[in-house]
Amino acid sequence: MRKTIHINLPQIDDQEIQEVTKVLKSSSLTAHLGNGQMVKRFESEFAAFVDAKHAIAVNSGTAALHMTLMATNLAPKEEVIMPSFTFTATAEAAVLAGAKPLFVDIDPKTYNINAQKIENSITKKTKAIIAVDLYGLPANTLAIREIAEKYGLTVIEDAAQAHGAIYRERPIGAFSDMTCWSFYATKNMTTGEGGMITTNNDEYAEKLRCIRTHGEKEGYKSIMLGHNYRMPEIEAAIGHVQLQKLPGFLKKRRQNAELLTKELSNAKRLQLPVEPEECKHAWYLYTVRLLDADQQLRDNIVKQLREYGIESTAYYFIPIHLMPYYRRFGEYYLPETEKAVKQVFSLPINPNVTSEEINYIGISLRKSLEEMAAD
Repeated sequence: MRKTIHINLPQIDDQEIQEVTKVLKSSSLTAHLGNGQMVKRFESEFAAFVDAKHAIAVNSGTAALHMTLMATNLAPKEEVIMPSFTFTATAEAAVLAGAKPLFVDIDPKTYNINAQKIENSITKKTKAIIAVDLYGLPANTLAIREIAEKYGLTVIEDAAQAHGAIYRERPIGAFSDMTCWSFYATKNMTTGEGGMITTNNDEYAEKLRCIRTHGEKEGYKSIMLGHNYRMPEIEAAIGHVQLQKLPGFLKKRRQNAELLTKELSNAKRLQLPVEPEECKHAWYLYTVRLLDADQQLRDNIVKQLREYGIESTAYYFIPIHLMPYYRRFGEYYLPETEKAVKQVFSLPINPNVTSEEINYIGISLRKSLEEMAAD
């Protein structure tokens, strides 16, 4: 029986175990203000990696998003522009911060928010824009930055899937006020759970450190509303090792992506992922699109690939604006989003995947497409 080729798996070995053991033996598992020795080391290393002045470690990517929106001092019912084609946490964070999510359509080739459509959605209540680097591909944050400056808006970048991505020859986050990262178990690097916020703004950094630990700048003295969003020392210890390994992970993901592109280059009805000239993809997911297909046909292909032992997955098959809870925020006409969610599916290219398995994925998908065409 062929083993399953997983869409993503954490890459953990004795190095992480040794670092975690050191923390356990130290008995220093966390710090009251979230600034333990392991956390501070990880923050410093991550800030250097993404060329940011500040890095604030937190306990999830969702916490990072929520905190950045709290730091913008949103008033009730103010609006945050974002794509609907993303993981729920992007909109969830806005609602938790008391804001209204305002959904904008995507570019059908990159699947990221269409910057050209943002300006028409801005109202007097709009306070911020969240740009999502979906699947690891940088959003067009320079264009978004220019729009934001015109209207006095805050730019938050949701880089949960894009560790190591490059935009206009700089690490992503360079054109955003705050950038949010996730270290969930399936991400390009992991701490199990966990997240990070990076920024070059001193005022935001100070606010974020207070928000992270109940609004306290010093122990037991809250100066603003906060939360318990600290990263434990064990997670930071894992992150220290994972960050050292990340360049190797990214190299392998890119190699697998390039091999799979060659395998699928002649596949009919398949739109392969793009990498615009100004971008360097982080290849969190290799996402293809079944052109001129409905959701049932796409789902049949995904099901067949899974029967072949290939853990193909459709991210995301329901756009946020059509989810039951989020319908309360209004009706939207997002044709590119609603079309894409019915046609896209992702294939495994994580560092565990071998070149032989990439070949097998290509053969299996081409076979499924040929059988579909014959029906």
